[in-house]
Amino acid sequence: MALNMLQVGCPAEAGEFNPRRTQMNTMLIKLSLKLQDLMNREEGQDLVEYALLVALVAAAAITGIGKVATAVNLAFSNISASIGS
Repeated sequence: MALNMLQVGCPAEAGEFNPRRTQMNTMLIKLSLKLQDLMNREEGQDLVEYALLVALVAAAAITGIGKVATAVNLAFSNISASIGS
């Protein structure tokens, strides 16, 4: 067979058809197309952007709630002191 390939060339050129090789080539082409599709999709980028935005809003809310809680506590303390006197 190897000697035949040297004389004739590729087995496909010699008229030999290998369905297993064709099936493997088809699978590799499909895999390549799937990988290219995954690399070109942008849905995952949107999801990451939304997650970062939610994290930023949560951090701002946690920081802001602490300051608001201190201000509300001070206001109620002032009201309590003015009612008590």
